[in-house]
Amino acid sequence: MDKISKMNVVHKLEKRSLLIAINCVCGLSIFFFGYDQGMMGGVNNAPNYLTTMGIGYYDAATVSPVITNTLLQGGIVSIYYLGTLIGCLVGGWFGEKYGRIKTIGLGAGWAVLGATLQCSAQNHVWMIFARLINGWGTGILNAIIPVWATETAEHTSRGQFIAIDGCNYYEAGYSSFVWRFPIAFQIAPLLFLFAICWYFPDSPRWLTKVGREEEARYILGRLRGETGADLGKAEAEFQDIRNVAALERKTATKNSYFHMLFGIGSGKLHTGRRVELVIWLQIMQEWVGIAGVTIYAPTIFRIAGVDHSKAQWVSGLNNIFYMFSTLICVFTLDRIGRRWTLYWGSVMQGIAMFLAGGLSKLGQDATAASDAAKAAGKMAEAASLHSKAAGYGIGAVAMVFLFTFTFGATWLTVPWLYPAEIFPLECRAKGNAWGVVGWSVGNGWLTLLCPVMFAALNEKTYYVFGAANVITLPMVWALYPESNQRTLEEMDLLFAADTPWNWDAERNFALLKEQNPELVQAAARGNSVVDPETGLPQQRRRSTRGPGLDVVNRFDGDESPDEKGVATFKHEV
Repeated sequence: MDKISKMNVVHKLEKRSLLIAINCVCGLSIFFFGYDQGMMGGVNNAPNYLTTMGIGYYDAATVSPVITNTLLQGGIVSIYYLGTLIGCLVGGWFGEKYGRIKTIGLGAGWAVLGATLQCSAQNHVWMIFARLINGWGTGILNAIIPVWATETAEHTSRGQFIAIDGCNYYEAGYSSFVWRFPIAFQIAPLLFLFAICWYFPDSPRWLTKVGREEEARYILGRLRGETGADLGKAEAEFQDIRNVAALERKTATKNSYFHMLFGIGSGKLHTGRRVELVIWLQIMQEWVGIAGVTIYAPTIFRIAGVDHSKAQWVSGLNNIFYMFSTLICVFTLDRIGRRWTLYWGSVMQGIAMFLAGGLSKLGQDATAASDAAKAAGKMAEAASLHSKAAGYGIGAVAMVFLFTFTFGATWLTVPWLYPAEIFPLECRAKGNAWGVVGWSVGNGWLTLLCPVMFAALNEKTYYVFGAANVITLPMVWALYPESNQRTLEEMDLLFAADTPWNWDAERNFALLKEQNPELVQAAARGNSVVDPETGLPQQRRRSTRGPGLDVVNRFDGDESPDEKGVATFKHEV
């Protein structure tokens, strides 16, 4: 394949080894934008950082930080998400126009600039602008990495492909090195990402969309295999992609962000509904509590009765549990599906947050009673109450650990995977960008409010997070169709129903499968409308009709390739 650089790994690797290599690159990017959240949890409590940014000071008597400007503290953290919001919209547009690989390179380069400015910040104004720039790069990567991953993975294992995350931990100290080094550390993986991304293949689906079919077909062959049991598999998937690309091409002029948000001109594709779903899924991902727990973990553990010197250590240990919990999602997400993963996550997280709040309150009351008893000279009673307070504190910390572990196994992955799965090929990068908009809004909103909430509500903040978990249960049940074990090309059928309810989507999808077996059954097997052994078009079939869908399989020799096997939606423009 002369059109693809000889240095590209697609010539050296194939099938599982190629998918693993792509997965490693994706994991490197995901580590970067997960790292920043965990990093700020420690940075926010570094003594030198507090004074340099003018947000507080370190009290030597109590051995704990004192925040004097909670709004500025939250603003420095949350401005990053304004950057990600802008960056994801740029990344979605750039990704549709110039491809997935070039967009990864752009995002990595921009993030290096932002990280460099952050680690050299001399005051809060400098830091605010640096985090804005760094967020822009993160937003670009967030918009394109999940899309590249899902478009190269097989539909039976897309969940495993996204279920990756990173964690970090470092010890507290007094010099500026304590907070500057962790910020600077992210430059190394970003430079590595920028250097290696150019040697990886672009998405075969994007290549097909822009007319570079020869390259797309070659890359699919390397991804799926061309010999033995895999013979014909790549050709079958390629035909599916061509057919759906031809189907969606008629809406290409109506795929601006504005048209997508309001569903203007999308007809049976219902892109407006899909945009609303992914925005709110990402917003709720943050409001179930992870943004507060990750970024303000030391504050949360101090509320639970853990002193500052131990709070940093416990926070780091919590992040390690968080990292290992993602392995659960790797093995369960493609087995039980997206909806059940969110269900059990919401139940466990909600229980953990409510119990953490209650135990923290009991611990604080016991501590206050112990101090009062000590002041009254009742030393035995004071010791007993102090021991009881410590027990409550351990229980509250355990609930936070349970929450973080459950989140890593459930809600961490699905809100990133779902947007990359459900959008049409013509606007998939932009669609995923809308998901990142929701993530940016949810994160920015919450991290700005978290210091204020903790100051005003103290342990009752846990109850807010617990209530958000309860809300997600009926929300997912009623509005979010299952995408597990369905090909990307089937998603247009899944969202063809005219109502937003999940049960209507599933009923309509089943009806379309029944009335259009040559399209949907073939797609479910990964064989398209082609012969499963040869990968060549099958014989002409009678046209059938389903609600809102005409399926016409044309295999006459006098028709153009783009017309063969095309499923055409009746668009309501």
